[in-house]
Amino acid sequence: METSALTTILLPLALGIIMLGLGLSLTVADFTRVITFPRAVLVGLLCQMVLLPGAGFAIAKLSGLAPELAVGLMLLAASPGGATSNLYSHLAKGDVALNITLTAVNSVLTVVTLPLIVNLSLEHFLGESRAIPLQFGKVAQIFVVVLGPVSLGMVLKKKWPSLSERLQKPVKILSALFLVLVVAATAFKERAMLGAYLQQVGVAALAFNLTSMLLGYALPRLLRLSKSQSIAIGMEIGIHNGTLAIAIAYSPMLLNNSTMAIPAAIYSLIMFFTAALFGYAVNAAQRAPAASSAASGN
Repeated sequence: METSALTTILLPLALGIIMLGLGLSLTVADFTRVITFPRAVLVGLLCQMVLLPGAGFAIAKLSGLAPELAVGLMLLAASPGGATSNLYSHLAKGDVALNITLTAVNSVLTVVTLPLIVNLSLEHFLGESRAIPLQFGKVAQIFVVVLGPVSLGMVLKKKWPSLSERLQKPVKILSALFLVLVVAATAFKERAMLGAYLQQVGVAALAFNLTSMLLGYALPRLLRLSKSQSIAIGMEIGIHNGTLAIAIAYSPMLLNNSTMAIPAAIYSLIMFFTAALFGYAVNAAQRAPAASSAASGN
């Protein structure tokens, strides 16, 4: 697939479908629910907005990533959780309501935090004296990309709930299909260097993925949040919106750099497998003491 077709057709369509699917699952209550459990939301935002960029920066430096790949990893770290995190949270017995709320709030905050983190990364890793300015136009572009389809989905859910219900399943299937197509198109575009990129960033992407989920689960547990809340936060910050990161990397109006899309593409191949293992592991750890107690009772 030519770069022009990827950037002008597939990526906008994929991102629109994925964010529409997120909107179809959201209501205003998902935002106001912050008042119900502010502590859990604040811990989740701390992990997402502060700890993840810090972890991404440390991994990029320790791995010795090439500058453009390092910026790509930071772009991924700054991206919000993917809509699929809600499904994985449900399967792993997490607090899905908290997960949906975090996804909603993170998506809004990303409009400001993502350009800020990417700008700092460009300055640090590429040594640019002037990074992409945090102008209103740039923020507005990301606002439209991220929140436009989400808002449309929320309006559909409120005004036509039965239509919204019918659309959710096909939109989820299309979202998964488009994610696969975006990753495949990115890999094809960079096929000449894909082997080298896998060697350079594969371990870093895996390390970042595992660190994200461990931080997202362990810190809430240390702060005495419930197990279900900790699972929700772990899934939220472990499953990133890779399509958004790839779209921003490719966009001629934003980064216009296909190399910066590679970490997100590789991460997107990894995260669904590791998230499934993570969900199994945290629940297996819970079942083991229960089994021991039952055995001792007998």
